Amino acid sequence: MRLSRAVAALEEMYPPSWAEPWDAVGLVCGDPDQEVGRVLLAVDPVAAVVDEALEWGADLIVTHHPLLLRGVHGVAATTPKGRLIHRLIRNGVALYTAHTNADVADPGVSDALARAVGLTGGLRPLAPSADDPRRGLGRIGELPEPMTLRAFTAQAAAGLPATAWGVRAAGDPDRTVRTVAVCGGAGDSLLDTARAAGVDVYLTADLRHHPASEHTERGGPALVDAAHWATEWPWLADAERRLAEAGTLQTRVSARVTDAWTLHDEGVK
Repeated sequence: MRLSRAVAALEEMYPPSWAEPWDAVGLVCGDPDQEVGRVLLAVDPVAAVVDEALEWGADLIVTHHPLLLRGVHGVAATTPKGRLIHRLIRNGVALYTAHTNADVADPGVSDALARAVGLTGGLRPLAPSADDPRRGLGRIGELPEPMTLRAFTAQAAAGLPATAWGVRAAGDPDRTVRTVAVCGGAGDSLLDTARAAGVDVYLTADLRHHPASEHTERGGPALVDAAHWATEWPWLADAERRLAEAGTLQTRVSARVTDAWTLHDEGVK
């Protein structure tokens, strides 16, 4: 199909108008009239993903994270991002980004995360969108049965792709949890929202020491912190399935771990 049709399908699922004002979503490079047959989906627009796309013969890469989030004055091949743009254009590969518009979609990034860590039944937004309460950041749901924080942390680690960062928790390991809030990506801005929602545990990524420490001192829900990349990767399969329904495209989810952290050492105990 034409790239323009693939873009239209993506934007029907994840309208750019849902993105945050500071975000950069949509078509990054590519001719709308070019034909696309193979689509690679990935979290990050980095060199390893472009390598995979070229090896597989992809015509379009769909990523969650933007390549050019902040304004630039050039894309010279002397910079990492410039080199990537040059490689894409030279090889006829388009790049499309769905970021915060996919975060708040229904279903979106956090729906996939919730299912990956074991939540069943209905889900509701942690922070509903003002114009549509069915959409919004994060999700709240229930575990099939109560379990300890220790057991839930292990279940989350088993349900998410493995990374050097791993999965860590803050709170009493033997605390019983059942109602769970999740937010794919960096979610410490929703710590107070999770507390107000009365959940037993809040799972997200990129939690910092001081906010997490202050949160636990105030008696909020237990915290589970996973790698940023790992919390967003489950969404790719959902986006792949929905995109495939739009026409005769070959799709593939990149399994290459592009999380920034590559080594973890607990040190001497």
